[in-house]
Amino acid sequence: MANVNMSTSASTVDGTRPLPAAPEITRVRRVARGFKRNWQLYAMLALPLAWLIIYQYVPMWGAQIAFRDYSPQGGFAGLHQADWVGLEHFRRFFNLPNFWTVLRNTLVLNVYALIAGFPLPIILALALNYVGRAWFRRTVQLVSYAPHFISVVVIVGMLFLFVARDGVVVQFLQVFGYEGGGLMEEPQYWKSLFVWSGVWQSLGFSAIIYLAALSGIDPTLHEAAILDGANKLQRMRDIDLPGIMPVAMILLILNMGTLLSTGFEKVLLMQNPLNMSTSEVIDTLVYRLAFDSPFPQFALATAVGLFKGVIGLILLVAVNQLARRLKQTSLF
Repeated sequence: MANVNMSTSASTVDGTRPLPAAPEITRVRRVARGFKRNWQLYAMLALPLAWLIIYQYVPMWGAQIAFRDYSPQGGFAGLHQADWVGLEHFRRFFNLPNFWTVLRNTLVLNVYALIAGFPLPIILALALNYVGRAWFRRTVQLVSYAPHFISVVVIVGMLFLFVARDGVVVQFLQVFGYEGGGLMEEPQYWKSLFVWSGVWQSLGFSAIIYLAALSGIDPTLHEAAILDGANKLQRMRDIDLPGIMPVAMILLILNMGTLLSTGFEKVLLMQNPLNMSTSEVIDTLVYRLAFDSPFPQFALATAVGLFKGVIGLILLVAVNQLARRLKQTSLF
């Protein structure tokens, strides 16, 4: 017995005790065991992770165009040979004659769309949640979901037909004294046409998320509220709204991150020379600088796009931190 104790107390030749395993080694072994145990899940993750790296992170190498005197003649491979100019292209962007107009149009259009489009899906979901007749609820859902599956090109084509000089909307407005031409040629109406057509197209589909959140609320809460004499509006205020608030906060934070992104395709399709004063936004400015100018300015266009991305990241982090300070659900 004494021999056993002696053999366990001295594990090296010189009589010193072995050092315990380093925490890093232990952590690596733990990760390796977890990977071996759940390799099927990691295999499923491989494809979307590869897509993210190839199409999202690898192109970030080209962001340095915004800081170089880049010429497309050298190609993408010769990017590192272009002269480094620092923030010169950003200064050129800030000094553009239409800089403040484009920035104002972008902010006003996106804030307008956020104010109009964010609460309406919540209201629709709450209303559908209390509809008693199943056939009516299904009909409303079908009618409100269908526009989401219509192409943007078709939506804009419908708008041009409806608000043209001889369109049904203009003819209806003429009954009440409207004497102008087509609404698409009137700059003061362009933002409202853009925003409310977008709300019509996305309202029903956006409400699906809130309907799913409402279905996860414990029904016993509603039963107790009914026994206490609460009406539907009181149940919406005290049970449904707090129940879907975490989902609403997450979507609001994500929307703030894209505050400077307006939907390039639709804006470009709705633009014409008469409404350019209110319809020119950052996304279309990038397109015109890079592809629709006599001398393509890829470096300047990249600087403008990078500026938009940085501002979006700042807004995302700021709103997320504000949500955390207010003890609300946050992304991170």
